[in-house]
Amino acid sequence: MKKISIFIFIVLAACSTSQKNIQTNTLTKPISVDGKMFAAVFQQRAAEYKALCFQAYNIATLRLNEALQQTHTKPLAVVTDIDETMLDNSPYAVHQSLQNKDYDLASWMEWTAKSSADTLAGAKTFFSYASTKNVEVFYITNREEKERAATLKNLQLFGFPFADEAHLITKQTTSSKETRRQTVSATHEIVLLLGDNLSDFSNLFDKKTEAERLQNVQNNSSLFGKKFIVLPNPSYGDWEGALYQYNYNLTSAQKDSVIKTSLKTY
Repeated sequence: MKKISIFIFIVLAACSTSQKNIQTNTLTKPISVDGKMFAAVFQQRAAEYKALCFQAYNIATLRLNEALQQTHTKPLAVVTDIDETMLDNSPYAVHQSLQNKDYDLASWMEWTAKSSADTLAGAKTFFSYASTKNVEVFYITNREEKERAATLKNLQLFGFPFADEAHLITKQTTSSKETRRQTVSATHEIVLLLGDNLSDFSNLFDKKTEAERLQNVQNNSSLFGKKFIVLPNPSYGDWEGALYQYNYNLTSAQKDSVIKTSLKTY
């Protein structure tokens, strides 16, 4: 009986310690950090995520074929974002979350310098197909100019077409992609735009409030799945920035407060 009592005491003590650790982790791990870990699980492990990517690129192929049947006065082009549109950066989110850290530019550049981001399902097949139809691919990204060499190396690693200096357009003075899209439009007809963030498609979504973003989506609903092809990204984007009114200097505690007060419950 004495041995059983000691055993029960040890088990209960272990459970108590374990529960304390769980509670401590829950209290110290911000939603804005831990949430990205859970989003990365979806991105890396869920067959549904792969299905969504295939769906997006299958629709893109259908729309491209439709465009090819039409008459055009300029060479055709597809404009695409890079991160979470064709390259998977979820390992970066996991790395940061394990250290209880959110995004920061220095660690992000350490990650992109590795040139090891994997591809999203369907991406290589679609862009390769576009190139066989003499449709040029322009990569308009908000990666910094100093990330150019590593980014090209990553794209070339998987044999993406037009992965060269002329077709990679990095961020210069502003995160808005409108001027860069206009530069491509001056010489090409853009038949499709692909991205995971609404600002990848139009300046109607640049630094807009949640209400404005939603209204502009509704106003342009016919373009989604037709000219605008959206890839899923539950980890980050302007949807998150809009929650914080684009104040990225908020502390994790402040971000958590905003997130909690923004959600519906019962």
